[in-house]
Amino acid sequence: MTEQPAVTEQSNISNQVVNVGRDLRAEQREAAERFRRRMRRQGTYVVRLLSSPGSGKTTLLEVTAQRLGERYSVGVLVGDVETDRDATRLAPYAATAQITTGGACHLELPLVERRLPDLGSATLDFLFLEDIGNLICPASHDLGEHVRVVVLSTTEGDDKPGKYPKAFRSSDVLVISKLDLLPHVPFSVERAVEDASLVHEGMTTLPLSALTGEGIDAWCDFLVEQRERVTTGVDAREAFGPDDGPCT
Repeated sequence: MTEQPAVTEQSNISNQVVNVGRDLRAEQREAAERFRRRMRRQGTYVVRLLSSPGSGKTTLLEVTAQRLGERYSVGVLVGDVETDRDATRLAPYAATAQITTGGACHLELPLVERRLPDLGSATLDFLFLEDIGNLICPASHDLGEHVRVVVLSTTEGDDKPGKYPKAFRSSDVLVISKLDLLPHVPFSVERAVEDASLVHEGMTTLPLSALTGEGIDAWCDFLVEQRERVTTGVDAREAFGPDDGPCT
């Protein structure tokens, strides 16, 4: 008896195009621009962090919130697929709210706007958006940030910019984290910067270690300077232009 090939559900799926008479991506871009302008008018500088899981985003935000919190009001919206563990870690240092997607691989602006009031009624000087740990889908969506930061840790390897070009091409700043581990891992800061420059020439690069404090002053100074520039002029996202094509 001849064995028949297994039939999967995928075999019965067909593609169908539905014309809704609307440019949904254009509407999303317009919504992001409205949010960006609203935040700028009220003096809130929106910083979005992208990275792979485990790059050190939350640890960096802990240190950043403590440093900036001495002079500025800071809020954080934390994105995760499940749990509120990162929000719990950050709560002692800044107004924090958790966004749990339940499986979605990236944050979207409606989720951000829905949870923003949970940070309180006071106007923030800095709003940090910690996206889901993923170097693919988040790069395709504009959340209305003024600056997009991609975090690359030394434990991930220095070849990631070339492997995930959209995340680096669509970001304004490259933070290389976990410098304290350089003696123990095969990672070259120079190679990582060179690889990133192939997909985004002239990208601002800030190497640092949240544990030892190396590079944290430069990172915080950069944020303060950019906030001043944005709240009095044109922000980085408007000048650079969002890249919110499909998740590829």
